[in-house]
Amino acid sequence: MKTFPIGGIHPSDNKQYSKEAAIERFPIPQVVTIPLAQHIGAPAVACVAKGDKVLAGQVIATAGGFVSSAIHSSVSGTVTAVDMKADAQGNMKPCVTIAVEGDEWVEGVDLSTTLVKNITLSGKEIVAKVAEMGIVGMGGATFPTHVKLSIPDGKKAECLIINAVECEPYLTADYRVMMEKGGELLTGARLLAKAIGVDQIYVGIENNKPDAIKALQVLAGSYLGIEIVPLKMRYPQGGEKQLIAAITGRQVPSGGLPIDVGAVVQNVGTALAVYEAVMKNKPLVERVVTVTGPKLARPKNLLVRIGTPMSALIDYCGGMDGVGKVVAGGPMMGRAVSNVDAPVTKGTSGVLLIPTAESLRQKPDTCIRCAKCVEACPMGLEPYLLAKLSKKEMYDEAEKHYIADCIECGCCTYSCPAYLPLLDWLRIGKGEVMKAIRARATKK
Repeated sequence: MKTFPIGGIHPSDNKQYSKEAAIERFPIPQVVTIPLAQHIGAPAVACVAKGDKVLAGQVIATAGGFVSSAIHSSVSGTVTAVDMKADAQGNMKPCVTIAVEGDEWVEGVDLSTTLVKNITLSGKEIVAKVAEMGIVGMGGATFPTHVKLSIPDGKKAECLIINAVECEPYLTADYRVMMEKGGELLTGARLLAKAIGVDQIYVGIENNKPDAIKALQVLAGSYLGIEIVPLKMRYPQGGEKQLIAAITGRQVPSGGLPIDVGAVVQNVGTALAVYEAVMKNKPLVERVVTVTGPKLARPKNLLVRIGTPMSALIDYCGGMDGVGKVVAGGPMMGRAVSNVDAPVTKGTSGVLLIPTAESLRQKPDTCIRCAKCVEACPMGLEPYLLAKLSKKEMYDEAEKHYIADCIECGCCTYSCPAYLPLLDWLRIGKGEVMKAIRARATKK
């Protein structure tokens, strides 16, 4: 089994709670709140106003720059507000609120389930369509997909890697897409490959999903250039740099990007969204969300309209009894939710309900210099040192020790016997260092 060369941990995957829950369409809510910043880069700019009537699939905000993404209405109805609303962490963000009235779509969207495999568009036309339909990375990073498909001058893509690892514990949304929409997924992969001008496609899947591996291997026989690659179960196997190293043996350099070694990586959900955008003319207005947890009455994988309150999903799956913490995403890289009425966004892969007994952090102790965090770090960093530098606001020194290379996987915190909040400090330090790097680039 292939895997990445250094670091990593082996947490329980806890996928048994929702793995067998087939994708179920969640009822359209009465009101949706659609954020204008659902992606890395500049927020989208609203092009609707209070009182406007909108249709599902209609553009309600245009991209605020090249590194940005269009936003479409996920429902039909009346715009009731264009203002600031609290996100899942309680931060105020620009949003469009829509009162739902029926389910009318813009003309030209194909809502049928018929698989369309014949690709007629050119690579440039595919990239343009992806931008028009507001597709972003759906593995959590939410990087605008059209930007990733626009290969910089002087660089050359040699392969496309579909990240089907889903190594984050508890989450099974990508697994269900592989099991139920394999043809759409692989056609989306072919579209992505054509967009970047490559023939070789690798689909990396951890070996805790043997049925998905087998199913896609069978389907891949009718597609040219697609290889299904089983991978060892090891967190964070789904990190871009770790996945590239596992499949190709190439190491992305410090401060570099996958394209520096000829690779472009896209998530399973992103490939499905690209298929729907290009072959069905459907904008990214809904996604599969895993709602799960040990105490949850009915864990599910739900197809949810963007803008639906998380609280509605929680109630639908059994409610908050015995729950001490809600996390958007998984337990390793997800973020604690302080506002459960915040909306599902393009990057919401899961809603995890953690039992009260497991929700409280252990009291941190003194670092004993055991180096377990160093051993676990898949980037070869020194988390104990970077956390201390960040805590002391020594950001220049932290940059010299490569804090910008941190992928925020949480392996350090997971492995620390002193229960130190290493990831928290690394996130703060990395954020400050990245601000400084961007400021220097702007001055140039």
